[in-house]
Amino acid sequence: MKLTVVGCSGSFPSAESACSSYLVEADGFRLLLDMGNGALGELQRHCGLYDLDAIFLSHLHADHCIDMLAYFVARYYRHDGGRCDPIPVYGPEGTEQRLTTAYDDVPSASSMSEVFDFHTVKPSTFEIGPFTVHTERVRHPVEAYGIRIEHAGKSLTYSGDTGVTETLDGLARDTDLFLCEAAFTHGKENIPDLHLNGREAGETAARARARRLVLTHIPPWTDPEANLRDAREVFTGPVDLAAPRVTYEI
Repeated sequence: MKLTVVGCSGSFPSAESACSSYLVEADGFRLLLDMGNGALGELQRHCGLYDLDAIFLSHLHADHCIDMLAYFVARYYRHDGGRCDPIPVYGPEGTEQRLTTAYDDVPSASSMSEVFDFHTVKPSTFEIGPFTVHTERVRHPVEAYGIRIEHAGKSLTYSGDTGVTETLDGLARDTDLFLCEAAFTHGKENIPDLHLNGREAGETAARARARRLVLTHIPPWTDPEANLRDAREVFTGPVDLAAPRVTYEI
C-alpha cells in the first residue's frame, strides 16, 4: 500500500496544508480517506480528478467532507465525456442528506446520488476494491468512525477524529502505520470525547503496539513540535508529523 498525505490540517486549513485527506493506493486502486477544506485542489497533484475509485468519510464535520461539494460540481457538470458514473462513497448515516443540504441548490433531491453511490458505514468488516476494511465507532460529538485498511498482509489504521477510547486501541492493534489525530495540547485542552493530544496519541499507539505513528489533524493554533515531543515520550516506535505531499510505503 502507498499512503499519500493530501491534507493534514485540523479544523481549518493552514497556510501550508489543506484539511484532512489521505490517498491510499494498491493494485491500481485509489481510495481517498476524507475530503476536507482545500483537499480537492491538492488532490490533483497526486491523481487525476476522475481517477479516484472510492471515498471514505470518517464523519461529517466540514474539515473532513466539505470539498465533496466541489467534487460534486466536477463530476456532475463535467463537459468532456459527460456526467461521471457514480463513485462509491462510504460515510455515516445521513451523508447524502448532509451534502445535499450543504450544497443547498442542487438541481434535484437525487442529484448527489447521480454521481455518488452512497454506502452507510457501521462498525463492520467489508471490502473496498483490493482492501479489507474494518470500521469502528470512535468518540466524537457526531457519529464518527476509525478505519483499518488491510492489504497483502500489511495494515494502515486511521483514527478519524476521536477522544481516548479502547475501541481505537483495538482497531490499531499491531498496525503497520497508525495515522492518528492529535489536535489538542497535553496540559492545555481537557475536553473528553472530542480530540486526542500528542501524548494520548502516543499512549494509544503504545497500547496498540503499532509499528509506526504519524500524527495528523493538528490545527494551526496547536504547536506540532510539542505534540511530537509528547508522543515520543510515551511511544518508543517511529513518530512523524504528517505533512502534505509526503508518502509512506506500507
